[in-house]
Amino acid sequence: MVQVSETEKIITKALNAIDEKDYKKARKILNSVYDISRSEKYSEGISITLSLMAFINYSEDKSKYESATAMLDDAKYMAQRADSTTAILINELALGNVNFSENNKDVALIHYNNALKLAAEDDKYHLADNINTRIRQLQNNMDYSLPTKSDPLVSLVKISRSITALTDVDELLKVIAEETKNAIQADRCTVFLWDKDTDELWSKVALGIDESKEIRFPADKGLAGYVVKTGEALNIVDAYSDPRFNPEVDKNTGYKTKTILCMPIMNNNREIIGAFQVLNKIDGVFTKNDEDLLIAIGGSASIALENAQLFDKQLQMYHEQKLLFESFIDTLAMSIDARDKITAGHSARVRMYSTLLAQEVGMNKKEVALLEKAATLHDIGKIGIRDSVLQKDGKLTDDEYKHIQEHVRITHNILNRIYMSSDFRMITEMACSHHEKWDGSGYYRHLKGEEITLGGRILAVADVFDAITSKRHYRDKMPIVNVIDILLKGSGSHFQPELVDTFLSIPVTKIIKVFLSETNSKMTTDDENMFNKLGLIDIYKIGAADTKTEEEQNIFDLFNYYYHKEKDVKGA
Repeated sequence: MVQVSETEKIITKALNAIDEKDYKKARKILNSVYDISRSEKYSEGISITLSLMAFINYSEDKSKYESATAMLDDAKYMAQRADSTTAILINELALGNVNFSENNKDVALIHYNNALKLAAEDDKYHLADNINTRIRQLQNNMDYSLPTKSDPLVSLVKISRSITALTDVDELLKVIAEETKNAIQADRCTVFLWDKDTDELWSKVALGIDESKEIRFPADKGLAGYVVKTGEALNIVDAYSDPRFNPEVDKNTGYKTKTILCMPIMNNNREIIGAFQVLNKIDGVFTKNDEDLLIAIGGSASIALENAQLFDKQLQMYHEQKLLFESFIDTLAMSIDARDKITAGHSARVRMYSTLLAQEVGMNKKEVALLEKAATLHDIGKIGIRDSVLQKDGKLTDDEYKHIQEHVRITHNILNRIYMSSDFRMITEMACSHHEKWDGSGYYRHLKGEEITLGGRILAVADVFDAITSKRHYRDKMPIVNVIDILLKGSGSHFQPELVDTFLSIPVTKIIKVFLSETNSKMTTDDENMFNKLGLIDIYKIGAADTKTEEEQNIFDLFNYYYHKEKDVKGA
């Protein structure tokens, strides 16, 4: 005897084909099940086959209602004879579907409820969801032509959830269009917006076409144009027989439009702002239920587009505020450059070094952005330092050194007076911590270890590195070996050890690009590729070695070439 489990797999395929309305495929599968079941005297299989065949016969030709119900009676007899709960369940479901389609809704509901009770006992084909969907459709006076796998009620819930959950307008409208297409069982769905300035309709979302190919046409053309201009909803059975249909879109896209359901989209002031268009009902023509469903979905789309306009305005305001804020920060930083030309560019380079180190230690984008602003502003307190001290050639006296240390406190006081968000308070905290030290001996608050914000610890490394690799009034750039030696000796006292190790492992190419940032100089591709494999620690080891190979000497000389470069020459 044939394995029952194999027969069940075949029946499952038939049920899937019926759900997809591929009746030809389903009939072919069921014929094989019927032949096997008869030869093996498998009564459950025979009954199931007869029930599903009856449903297919009726679905393909509604005039066969009487013969279909007679076949269903035979199937019911076989199911009872086999004492098969599953066979009776499928028979009740098929009877429910036929009666629902015939608009015998009270009778259909009885059969669906019978099937649902049986599903609670044995639901090997997972039909409970299908039955529940049909019951909901009956209770909400919907049409049988609506699908079960994409329940319209579920689609409305998904759309409603998306409106509250999604902030990206394009993504939101795609969800609405996709759920509409599924719920109404259409081939395509397009959301057109009305550009009143040009009096054109354009496709905000157009499922089924290349997203890069925008559909745009005069607002007085086509059915969508008619809907926008009149506010009238349209349900067209044959697009090409309607003189209002614009065939140019089909010509341009290569698509063949047959049936169309089109509704106006209105904002909260009841002004028409676009049109919702659904094309080509998969099985037949669009029904009154489809129209009602699209009206409900169109209301959701209206909310989405209204929110879109508000959201876009907010984004524009945010963008303008961000530009204003960033220009304000740059202006503050430039005021320091104007005080002392020799240190001009220091804050910009500290920002670049800080960004490199922050990225290496895994700071997220938001944290990096805040750190960059803190780096730009970290020396703003030097506005309060006397010129005689700030621009002094040579070593500072003890009193002068104490005076210049006050710039950190001044930085804090200046930034703290600016009323901003918690993010800006974090910028302030990082900016005024760049002279704190890991062992607590820094200034001005004598913070220690992780009491110092991570941004402040990063700034400490970047600030010292740039200070000793930059030209000053009283000295040239410090030799790179001495620079790295200072960082290494300060590890664990001045600097967090892990940050020093990470900074010295950053590819040298990135460090050199900061050196060259103000001269518009460039590295050759070969040099970039070579230095990408090395960190500053490697340069240090080569430079500090008593003896060097020819290759090592060339690498060290080339590094120094870029390090001391002040004019745009090589590779530019």
